[in-house]
Formats: sequence, structure tokens, C-alpha cells
Amino acid sequence: MTDILTIRRPDDWHLHFRDGDIMRGVVPYTARQFGRAIVMPNLSPPVTTAALGKDYRARIEAAVPAGITFTPLMTCYLTDTTDPEDLARGAADGIFTAAKLYPANATTNSAHGVSDVTKIYPVLARMEAEGIVLCVHGEVTDNDIDVFDREAEFIERHMRGIIANFPDLKVVFEHITTADAVEFVKSCGPNVAATITPQHLHINRNAMLVGGIQPHNYCLPVAKRETHRLALRAAAVSGSPKFFLGTDSAPHLRSVKETSCGCAGIFNAPYALESYLAVFDEEGALDQFEAFASLNGPAFYGLPVNEETITLERAETAVPETLMLTGEEIVPWHAGQTLGWRIAT
Repeated sequence: MTDILTIRRPDDWHLHFRDGDIMRGVVPYTARQFGRAIVMPNLSPPVTTAALGKDYRARIEAAVPAGITFTPLMTCYLTDTTDPEDLARGAADGIFTAAKLYPANATTNSAHGVSDVTKIYPVLARMEAEGIVLCVHGEVTDNDIDVFDREAEFIERHMRGIIANFPDLKVVFEHITTADAVEFVKSCGPNVAATITPQHLHINRNAMLVGGIQPHNYCLPVAKRETHRLALRAAAVSGSPKFFLGTDSAPHLRSVKETSCGCAGIFNAPYALESYLAVFDEEGALDQFEAFASLNGPAFYGLPVNEETITLERAETAVPETLMLTGEEIVPWHAGQTLGWRIAT
């Protein structure tokens, strides 16, 4: 039995820091584990230009604890009126690593998102030419489509068209939740990949609904049936370079999660690696963890792997019921549970 695992320092290829005091409070949790992170741009107002991206990056860098090396990788929030020239300049200047497609009103702070994917086809053409990665929140938002079917519907309505019209565009299908998405990504060429969150590897939709509404297990896209969870686990541990780590960590204070209309999002940053590693341990795939966490993402984005290493050891890690953030409580993923791994000091 493996009790100590040393890997290249991982990266988080999808997360939310928010801004202001909350951002300053959550950045250290990510920086202690990951060398880099793709930072989502759905602030209020969103990060829609290179100038806004540069300013947001500086605020994040100022929140990194002294003595820790961490690089935020910024994304541009696509809208119906995104300027392809500004996006291209931002990428050329090293401000933007990717651009994010949010269908309008698909998730938190996405009201300014894209109303019709075909409207941004000129932007996608420029991204394809410049080698800029497209990150996709893949859900339709029509009221007549069941919330559990929105990812599969998005594949048929939009993803197939994007891939067909822009065959050389690099696309990351983010936080996939269904067997449909796994099979779609596997069926595409090497320019299409996907991130998988820890929560979608651990829970199915029962975790939101059995025994009463469970707001701290609610995120978007929502967890699906058990068959989908098992498909995601198989993909994550497969060793395929198409699948890599993306926590989608999304901090919301307890006061806004436990309310009449709680926010979508799971704050998994504090124990992200321990959470993922529990899955790989259960699946007998510890030998595949470095590829998923540390190698596949950089290879897809065309970036070098991190030179540093991180060591995890088999040991009980008790996750607290709550943490303090901006003077209020926030509930971490796995609150009150004991995980079987910890980051070695």
C-alpha cells in the first residue's frame, strides 16, 4: 500500500476567487497547494477586457502569502459584443490565458454572458487563429429544459457546432457532470479536453435532496445520477490526457448558502488535493494521480509543468464544520468528515 505520494506541484484549471475581502481570504488556500490556477472572470462587473484582467490579476497577486510562488492565469468573460482585437492583444501581452463562454444566466454572475453562441463565432475564429483556449460552461438555460438535462442538451445544440466550425480551436469543457460529456470529449480530437471537480466525483444528486435540501452540496452544473458519477470517476483515473483537475471552487458565505434561495457553488479549495486523492485511492489508481493533477493540464495549455513537487501522506485529516472568512462562517467541502490523506509539511 502506498502511504506517501510525491508529485509535481499541481495546478487548478478552473476556480473562482471572487474579489475584495473574500478573494483575499481564499487565495491562500489555493496558493498553498497549486502552482497556477485558471481564474474565472464572472465578477460583478465581469472581466471583459484586457485592462480589467490585468487589474484583477494584480489584486490576486497581492493576496498571495509571502514566500509562496503562485501564478493566477486570467480569463476573459465573453459577451455578445466582445472585441476580438482586445482579446487577442490581451493574450499576446500575457494577460489572458483563455476566454470563458458563459451562456447568459447559466450560473453565478453570468447575466452578461452570451445569448446566442453564433454571435461570438467571429471571436472564436480569432481565438482559433491566435491559439487562445476557449473554456466552456456547457449548459443550456431554457426554462423548458430539465436542469439535469442541460449539459447533454448543450452538447447537441452548441458544442458539436463549435468543434465542427472551429476544428483547430482548443476547447476545455469545464466541470463536466455526465457520461454524455465524457463520451463527447473522448470522441473529439486532441484539441478538446475537460476538467472534473472533486464534488462530482464524490456525490450524485441524492446528496442535494435526500434528508432535506442540502445547500452545501448545491453547485452548477448540479450533480447528476450515480451512473454519471461513475463515468466521471472512470474518466478521471483513466490516465487519458483529455481529463484534468479543475476544482470549480466557489466561495459563498454560510449566510447566503443557507437562505431562502441559496447560491450555487461549493468551496472545496481548503482540502482539494485530499478530496481528489481519496477518489484515486478508492479506485486503486494512485499511480494516475500525477497525470490528472499535474501533467495533463499544462500539456493541453502548452505550458511547462511545475518544477516544484508536493508530497501527500496517508493520515487522517479532520475537516472542520466551518471556517472563518471576512468575519463570517463559510462551510468547506467535506465539512465534518475525515479524509484519509493530508499534505505533508
